[in-house]
Amino acid sequence: MGFSEVAVFSRGFVIERENEEFFETADSAKVFVNGSLMKETKENVISVFSLKPDTVYDVKVVDKTGTFEKKVITKCESVLLNVRAFGARGDGTSDDTGSISCAIASCLPGGTVFVPEGTYLVRPLFMKDNITLYLDKGAVLLGETDRTKYPILPGMVFSEDWDKEENFGSWEGNPLDQFASLITGVGVKDLAVIGEGTIDGNAQNSDWWVDVRVKRIAWRPNLIFLNRCKNPVFAGITIKNSPCWAVHPYYSEDVRFLNLHIENPPDSPNTDGIDPESCINTLILGTTISVGDDCVAIKSGKLYMARQHFRRTNNVTVRNCRFERGHGGVTIGSEISGGVENVYVTKSIFKDTDRGIRVKSRRGRGDRAHISGIVCENMLMDGVRMPLTVNMFYFCDPDGHSPYVQNQEALPVDEGTPSIGSIEFRDLTCKNTENCFICAYGLPERYVERIAVKNVNVSFLPPDKRRPVLPVMMDNFPEMAGKSMFLKNIESVEIENVVMEGQDIQSPEFINVGNLKTKDLSID
Repeated sequence: MGFSEVAVFSRGFVIERENEEFFETADSAKVFVNGSLMKETKENVISVFSLKPDTVYDVKVVDKTGTFEKKVITKCESVLLNVRAFGARGDGTSDDTGSISCAIASCLPGGTVFVPEGTYLVRPLFMKDNITLYLDKGAVLLGETDRTKYPILPGMVFSEDWDKEENFGSWEGNPLDQFASLITGVGVKDLAVIGEGTIDGNAQNSDWWVDVRVKRIAWRPNLIFLNRCKNPVFAGITIKNSPCWAVHPYYSEDVRFLNLHIENPPDSPNTDGIDPESCINTLILGTTISVGDDCVAIKSGKLYMARQHFRRTNNVTVRNCRFERGHGGVTIGSEISGGVENVYVTKSIFKDTDRGIRVKSRRGRGDRAHISGIVCENMLMDGVRMPLTVNMFYFCDPDGHSPYVQNQEALPVDEGTPSIGSIEFRDLTCKNTENCFICAYGLPERYVERIAVKNVNVSFLPPDKRRPVLPVMMDNFPEMAGKSMFLKNIESVEIENVVMEGQDIQSPEFINVGNLKTKDLSID
């Protein structure tokens, strides 16, 4: 027990309680700083702000298990720039873009741009190296609703002799022209965006969610876009009403998202929470996500980027998070042509998402589209209709329903054939499951290598509460309700210590499973 230091800033810190609970505890913990009560919360990951730089603080966490104390030393700060001093009004109607941009441009390395309470109407703000953007409690960066006022990030920029290209904008895995984001970082190092304030894309008052598949000037922006950034960290803030994906780290390294609150309406289109794409070392910790699409979607682009700018997404950790409502809690794919390796999801709660862990790929993603090293453990899924799905026939893109993608007979293995290695699920509790606990369908020409399910308890909704739906988005596949397990085209399946109750008697179903091992499987 106790707590560990996760991140320290000049004016705050993030700590993580060390316990066996998922995301939160039944009883609150109290956080004292120099003897003053700063926060009382049930969450395992706790952020504290409004501190002074270069100061030693005595931090004490008190919960039912005891009292734990440590000293935390805040970082030095070269300068504090209040955006009001640069002319920002914060009245919600004046355009404060110029004033805040001026403060960012003027900030010295190691300095802080301070945004006090108020609503600041802004267009995209471009970040720079080694600064902190601090959003105080009650501070809101509110997005401009007129897309014609947004700058554009070109998909590709070529050198004069066409021997080199650089990618700036991105749209669903391709290098395409895209509007800049409210928070945009291109090639930025050591950026921190922290505090108790809010970044509000204001998309509900714009036309960002109208005719979303029609390109108008450029493709829709993310709310936060980090292209080729190193060591960015976002902590404490609320992110809401994004025009498209809320947070999109892209070809970036050592990315951290700590104790964030991401909120988009359930009917808002393609408003994923956090989508790391072609990134190395990503930490998503203590974050709550409730959105209109996948909560977390781990990607590595479509075929062009994998061929010309190959970068495999590697080392993603998701811990002590809560996912609500989204299509998938943690999704891998489907823009996955560069592959994904080493994803670890643990100590998290999934509540009323369509799917829990969702892996999706398809023919045409390419032979570099290898997914492996996926371990998901210590999770609670409540009201998740389909806790675990693996789909190699995902019908996305203009050719998604073509015979090449959807043919369930074996095709020749070629440079367009993706692959899936090892996926392991263990120590799960799934309550109020509706459609299918696990549905996994590999390619007939290239089976999924290994799926292991261990130490799992599953209970289904009663039959009159179930509504049959497609468990995986592919053609010529039946709807399901109350199905325990469906696995097809898998080289090796390990089922151990799995207890299921309330599902239909005709399941489970194993088809074309090369090596099936079951131990202590109880289906009532």
